[in-house]
Amino acid sequence: MLRDATAVICDGAEIREIMARFYRELTVRRRTAHSERMNRALAVLTFGALLTLLIGVVASGESLPSLVLGAVFTALATAGFSWVRARNQLAWSLGYVAVQLPIAFVVFSLNAGVAATLLLVVLVSQCVLLRLPIAATAVVVGLVPFVHLGMSWGEGLREGLGILVAAVFAAIATELLQREQRARVELAEAHEQLRGYAAQAERLATVQERNRVARDIHDGLGHSLTVVQMQVKAARAVLPTDTAKADEVLAKAQNQAEAALAEVRRSVRTLREPRETPPLPDALQALAELTSAAGVTTSVAISGEQRPLPDETREALFRAAQEGLTNVRKHAQATRADVVLDYADTAVRLAIRDDGAGSASTPASGFGLVGLRERAEHLGGRLSVESAPGAGYTLSMEVPG
Repeated sequence: MLRDATAVICDGAEIREIMARFYRELTVRRRTAHSERMNRALAVLTFGALLTLLIGVVASGESLPSLVLGAVFTALATAGFSWVRARNQLAWSLGYVAVQLPIAFVVFSLNAGVAATLLLVVLVSQCVLLRLPIAATAVVVGLVPFVHLGMSWGEGLREGLGILVAAVFAAIATELLQREQRARVELAEAHEQLRGYAAQAERLATVQERNRVARDIHDGLGHSLTVVQMQVKAARAVLPTDTAKADEVLAKAQNQAEAALAEVRRSVRTLREPRETPPLPDALQALAELTSAAGVTTSVAISGEQRPLPDETREALFRAAQEGLTNVRKHAQATRADVVLDYADTAVRLAIRDDGAGSASTPASGFGLVGLRERAEHLGGRLSVESAPGAGYTLSMEVPG
């Protein structure tokens, strides 16, 4: 179970990278879709201007060259503009405007009507969409009124001011639409990211819960089953010679099994409601009595001023004592163990020492130690195991509290 959880955590970086690529692609697609909508809107406006020129030529006999130049402008404003915008290079953008602006001026000089005005408005909007420097866009907007050169002073001022206002309005409206759409895209992207982060947090929470359950099963039920196993072995050993003693040991094993079953039931109930737990010194004393009953005389010593501890801190220290005493019974070949609980000013220290054979090397792995180390590190503390040949083992945990 722990290996599975670790694998999921290790895959977290890969999951985040996949999600990041997805968000980038999603953003590009949305911005591309918006660009295409803007391009289509301007294309419709341009074709409307061309249709107006065509109607003018057919119905009123207006200048045919204006229709031809209008068709050239329309072709460049649709296919040419899309190509230039996709390149996203300043030189191409400036070149496009440098070609289209004279064409629009000539069309206006040949047919100074609504159609030519629409072409100029389209060009101003395209300058904004091409993300030209503000100065370049301002130059284009400033040149637009000069299409009325040749008119009388009063008429030229009136018409020039009108078309200037139209050009400024087109530039501002296009920029505002761009900003609004960018804000929409960023908001949608943030929404997708939040959904992804929520899903990832849910996965990590599931992994953490699996690890917690695995630790609790090992530290709680595993400890109880170890005690029962040792008591049953002891009963079998004395059964041929001392049935009364065997019966006494089996009774203790039965009590321990019942306690383990009650622990499992409490754990299940904890999923629905919190459980009451005894103070840590009392819990350690009960644990020492069980260990003594299993054949290893165990004492509990407490120093410092006792105080209530957070549930997580109390649970970590209790599980450390439980794991340490389980290892004493299973591996240490010890006859005695001491549990020392020290309430320091800013931390609480727990040590489990035995008089067993000891070892030149200390165990660094094993699910129990891994779980204890995770508990300690989660609380900002540390776990250590010390041993020497003939000097037994010492398991220590120190956590803030």
